[in-house]
Amino acid sequence: MRQDLTVQQMSEDDDRSPPLDLRCGAAPSINKARNCSGEAVSGSGSSTSSSIPASVPVTVTEYQSQYPDQVLEIVLENVLQFLTSRRDRNAASLVCKSWWRAEALTRSELFIGNCYAVSPDRARGRFRRVRSVVLKGKPRFADFNLMPPDWGAHFGPWVCVLANAYPWLEKVYLKRMSITDDDLALLAESFSGFKELTLVCCEGFGTCGLAFIASKCRQLRVLDLIETEVTDDEVDWISLFPEGETCLESLIFDCVDCAINFEALEKLVARSPFLRKLRLNRHVSIRQLYRLMVRAPQLTHLGTGKYGPTEVAQRQGDTEPDYIAAFAACKSLVCLSGFREITPDYLSAIYPVCANLTSLNFSYATITADQLKPVICNCHKLQIFWALDSICDEGLQAVAATCKELRELRVFPMNAQEDVEGPVSEVGLQAISEGCRKLQSILYFCQRMTNAAVIAMSSNCLELEVFRLCIMGRHRPDHATGEPMDEGFGAIVRNCRKLTRLAVSGLLTDRAFGYIGKYGKLIRTLSVAFAGDSDMGLKYVLEGCPKLQKLEIRDSPFGDAALRSGLHHYYNMRFLWMSSCRLTRQGCQEIAQAMPRLVVEVIRSDDEEETDNYVETLYMYRSLEGPRHDAPKFVTILR
Repeated sequence: MRQDLTVQQMSEDDDRSPPLDLRCGAAPSINKARNCSGEAVSGSGSSTSSSIPASVPVTVTEYQSQYPDQVLEIVLENVLQFLTSRRDRNAASLVCKSWWRAEALTRSELFIGNCYAVSPDRARGRFRRVRSVVLKGKPRFADFNLMPPDWGAHFGPWVCVLANAYPWLEKVYLKRMSITDDDLALLAESFSGFKELTLVCCEGFGTCGLAFIASKCRQLRVLDLIETEVTDDEVDWISLFPEGETCLESLIFDCVDCAINFEALEKLVARSPFLRKLRLNRHVSIRQLYRLMVRAPQLTHLGTGKYGPTEVAQRQGDTEPDYIAAFAACKSLVCLSGFREITPDYLSAIYPVCANLTSLNFSYATITADQLKPVICNCHKLQIFWALDSICDEGLQAVAATCKELRELRVFPMNAQEDVEGPVSEVGLQAISEGCRKLQSILYFCQRMTNAAVIAMSSNCLELEVFRLCIMGRHRPDHATGEPMDEGFGAIVRNCRKLTRLAVSGLLTDRAFGYIGKYGKLIRTLSVAFAGDSDMGLKYVLEGCPKLQKLEIRDSPFGDAALRSGLHHYYNMRFLWMSSCRLTRQGCQEIAQAMPRLVVEVIRSDDEEETDNYVETLYMYRSLEGPRHDAPKFVTILR
C-alpha cells in the first residue's frame, strides 16, 4: 500500500487535479455478482445469483456473508459513478484492492499528463470503460523553439490501442502531440459515436486529416483546433460535413492558415442549430462574418477572423452591412476573440455586446489605449481579458477602472526583443492590482518593473493562483532602485497563499529562491529564466516546495549539485526541464543510476555534436515503462 501511495503521488499535476495512477497492468475482471446477474443490488438490499436456486430464500445477511466483496464492489461502483474529480478517484483507488477494482471499472475519463509516462497497453489493461481521453505530449518549452521539432510525442501508438480497446470512445483532447493524417483517419473510422476532438498546440497533419474527421464523424459536436499547425493539402474539408442538420456545438479553426470554402461554411453554420462557439481564421472577412452572424444569432463565443474591409470592397465602394445590428442581435454573446488584421474604425460594431461580455481577447489586435477605452468602459462583467502591450499602461488603467470582476489578465508583447522600450510597465501592473482585486491569474510581459508594484499586487490580489511576470531582457533589476527583484517575488509567495503557478524573471539572487522554498508550499509549476546566483537557489526550491510537479529552467547558473538536491522529490514530479544551465553528463548520469524509474534524456540540437561533459538540455520525467523506443538520434537516454 505504501508503494501504491508513492506512485499515486507521482501522478499529481498542476491542472488542479492529478493525472491517472496507472501503476498496475491488466485490471481485474468485472466482479462475479455482476457477471452472473447483470444487475446491481436492488433498493431493498437483496439480490439473487445464478449459483443459488431461486426457490431458496436468501436473506441480505446470508448473501453478504457468502459474497461480501461482490456486494461491496457493486455498492462502490454505484457510489463512484458520482465521483468526478481525478484527485478524489485516485485517492479512492488507494484504499484497498476492492476499491481499486471498482474505481477502474467506473472511470470513463482517462487523463495522461505525459504520453511517455505510461504505455497505451497499460492504460487499456486497467481501464475498460473509457469514453474520454486527455493526452499530453511535449513539455511547454517546446512552444518557444527550445526543443527540436522531431522529438517525439506521436499519437499513432495511442490511437491504434484506443481503436481496439474503446469502440464507444466519444472524446479526445490532445496537447502538444505529433499527429498524422492517418492517425485522424483511424480515429474517424474506429468510433461510430465519436463526438469531440480538441487539438491544442499539435502538429504533423493537414486539411486531408480534417477531411476524414468532417466526413466520417456523423455525430461530431466539437472540433476545436487551437494554436495548432495545419498543413494546406488543398482539400476542401469544410464542405465534407454531413448534409442535413448537424450536431455541431463548437467549431474553432482560427489557427488554420489557409483559405476555406466560405459558401460551404455558411451552409454548415445554417444547418447547425446547436452551434454556440465559432472561431474563424484570418481568411474570413468582416463581410462574411456578418453573413454568419445573421445565420447564427445563438452564438455565445465568437472569433471574428479578419476584422476589416476587403480590398475588393474598398475598390468597389460597396455599401457596408449593418455590423452593429448583427452584433446587437447576438443576445447570448459572452466571449469575443479574433480581431486579426484589425481596422480600429470597426470596433464600434461590438459596443452593443460589451455589457454582457465575460471574456475579451485582443491578443491579435494592435490597438491603442484610446481605441480600447470606448470598448472596455462598458465591460463591467468582464472576467478574462487578453491584449497586446500596444494598449500601454493607460489602457491597463482603463481596464482597472471598469473591470472589477476580472479574474484573468494576459498582456503579450508586440515586440519581444530585449533591447526595446516596452509600452507597459510597473504603472499598469499597479493599476490592475488596485482596481481588480478579484484577480486570480496574470501573465504580464514587460521591459521594466519595480519591487513596489509587485508587492502592491501581492497585498491587493490575495486570490492569486497564477503569477507569471516575464521581464524581457536578462537580469534586469528594479528599474527605480537598481535592486534585485527578490523582495517583489518574495511578497508574492508570502502573501498569495493560494499560489500554484509561478514564473520568475529579472535580476534575482538566491534569496528569491529561498522565499519560494519557504513560502511556496502549494506551488505546482515553476518557470525560471536568467535567474539565481548558485546551486543553493535551486536547492531551496527542491527542498522547500513539496507540491512541485513541473519545473522549467533556462539560462540559469544551476549545476550538478543543485540537480542532486532533488533526488528525494523527482519521483513525485511530472517533469524537470533544464536548458543552458551548468549541468554535466556525469551529473545527469548519476541521477539516472540513482533513480531507475526516472527517464533522463539529454537533448542536443540537430547540428550539435555529442560531448562528454556539457549538457545543453536535460529533460527528466517519471515513467512506468522505462526509456521510450522512438527517441531520435539527437536524444540520448541515460541509464
